[in-house]
Amino acid sequence: MKLGFLGLGHLGRAICARLVDCDHGLVVWNRTAAKAEGVTAEVAATPAEVAEAAEVIFVCMFDSSAVHDILTSGHGLLAADLTGKVIVDLTTNHFREVTDFHERCRKAGANYLEAPVLGSVVPAGQGALTVLVSGDRAAYDRVHGVLADIGKNIFFLGAVGLATKMKLINNLTLGSFMATIAEALALAEDVGIEREEVLDILAVGGGNSLVLNAKRAKLLSEDFSAHFSNALIYKDLHCLQDLAYEQKKSLFTGAVVKELYGRTFAEGTDQEDFSAVYKLFK
Repeated sequence: MKLGFLGLGHLGRAICARLVDCDHGLVVWNRTAAKAEGVTAEVAATPAEVAEAAEVIFVCMFDSSAVHDILTSGHGLLAADLTGKVIVDLTTNHFREVTDFHERCRKAGANYLEAPVLGSVVPAGQGALTVLVSGDRAAYDRVHGVLADIGKNIFFLGAVGLATKMKLINNLTLGSFMATIAEALALAEDVGIEREEVLDILAVGGGNSLVLNAKRAKLLSEDFSAHFSNALIYKDLHCLQDLAYEQKKSLFTGAVVKELYGRTFAEGTDQEDFSAVYKLFK
């Protein structure tokens, strides 16, 4: 079964490499064609060409606006015959937009699965992502084997929108943990404790977490090349704020953390890894 893949950013390229390692044939597209260089795949000129060539089409974009464009533009997915196809959207979307995406694809004869992932470049390359899925159960069953090639943990949440909402809620903890670890590290360094020792202590104390384990090397080296950027976590926390508003829930830690990541745009570090929030405290 040939797979299609739209979106070759940091995460998209890592997932494509994993799919190739698992012996899947790929046809890919990216708005900036140069990003397809080095990917072992057939390169299509448009999203519609990908849809014509593949039974299952993965989408991995920056945000819902980009997904909307690749669906509805003149040479987008909906310009192709999508009858019987499955579109697996790995993007972290706005929870309101996925309802529209589901409906547009349904009318075109396709099944749309929202499937945002937990994890970034390194676990993607290892097939160790966590995948959250909402949509049609039969479509999910059809693509489960492929999802298992990229995901160590797969959760089917059923109803439209739930996977996206859970991803946004997860990123409340993700962004909060990262900001707290960064602030603690900077304060400990200020009082004279060596950086590596601080991280060693946090790792067996209150800072012990997947976030610290994943970002320890970046904090030690200050290599903040992006696996998951400040711009992305800021976007996700904005969507989360909309979710809290819809539920009439106050968002205390989330609101503060969102503004911390918003500050990275003024500092010129928005495209760096979100662990670079450390620079705000240093």
